[in-house]
Amino acid sequence: MNISLYIAKRYLVSKSSQNAVNIINFVTFLVIVIGAASLFVVLSAFAGLKTLSLSFSNSFDPDLKAVSSEGKFFDFTENEHKQLNRIEGIADYSKEIEERIFLTFKQKNHIAYIKAVDSNYTNVTGVDSLIYYGNWIQKDPYQVVTGLAIANLLGLGINDYRNPLKILAPKPGEGSITSGISGTKKPYNELSVTLSGVYAVNDELDKKYVFARLSTVQPLLEKKENQITGINFKLDPTADIGLVTKAIEEAFKGKVQIKTRAQLNDSLYKMLNTENLAIYLIFTLVLIIALFNVVGAIIMMILDKKENATTLYSMGVSIKQLKRIFFLQGLLVTAVGGIIGIVVASLLVWSQISFQWLKLTPSLAYPVEYQLINVLIVFATIFVLGFIASKIAANRVNKQLIQFN
Repeated sequence: MNISLYIAKRYLVSKSSQNAVNIINFVTFLVIVIGAASLFVVLSAFAGLKTLSLSFSNSFDPDLKAVSSEGKFFDFTENEHKQLNRIEGIADYSKEIEERIFLTFKQKNHIAYIKAVDSNYTNVTGVDSLIYYGNWIQKDPYQVVTGLAIANLLGLGINDYRNPLKILAPKPGEGSITSGISGTKKPYNELSVTLSGVYAVNDELDKKYVFARLSTVQPLLEKKENQITGINFKLDPTADIGLVTKAIEEAFKGKVQIKTRAQLNDSLYKMLNTENLAIYLIFTLVLIIALFNVVGAIIMMILDKKENATTLYSMGVSIKQLKRIFFLQGLLVTAVGGIIGIVVASLLVWSQISFQWLKLTPSLAYPVEYQLINVLIVFATIFVLGFIASKIAANRVNKQLIQFN
């Protein structure tokens, strides 16, 4: 066995004759365990929050979306429809129109976007699962679903047929919605609808969209039956996104561009990734400060084992090997402490997943997620920082330190 490793392992478990050194070693080991456990718990908690945040967008947005590469609207021809049906990997798809509109109800106004969709939309996305109260659009073509913020701003009620919600959309080429409201010739088209349901996702989306039937909104916008702004795709679980994307682009001959769910929520993904990196760096900084204890503990061990080091040196052990002994000791301390910290943190995370003892609300447990990548990140961080700390401390070993008095 390598003599340096053998002696380092003996030093790891042996006690010093001086009680102060034992206390320092114990505190150092405890700091490593707590630091590793804290970092893993925080990363697991953030992973859970990230998954929770993205779960809403996963229900709201499709796997892929085709939008016009030139302009806003494009024609969806019968030939393109047939070609899409032949593409392997597409489970279903849905046409839509998204356009800015003006809502008015009992002298209350709000500018929003209407998302006019066909009957396949709920098969492609899980938006109907986000209904807060009421129901998704039923058989009545003049029903709509709004976000919770829109319903609260305008004071909308479910199935209020006596007081319909009015949707105003500008006529093509005739100015803004409000420019001629008081005039004789209206520059906008008007549609009266009733509210069938209210969805709730987040504040931004809740005040942005109104869902309606595609066939009802196309006349309002003076668009033909085949004129749309986008096509939403749901893919088979085993589908290759790259191949499907290429096939869709070829079917439309370049007149559409394909966006993934991540691209549709580019700002959300960037924000979550940035926050994750910031949290990791902050806790890594705390670990760096904590691992200065390793440097101090190893130096104390070097001084405590000075006589042993002198004996080993006189027996032919080189300075390089002596440095390696204390370097390996520091590395073993950080590695074992990191592993124990990860195990302790894993138990905490699994207990939260199983028993949900920590709650955000009475009905919602604090989301945590156990990920192998976080195990690797924490261990790698502890190991690298421990390597650096051990290297710095082990370099204190020199001939002057071990020379005979």
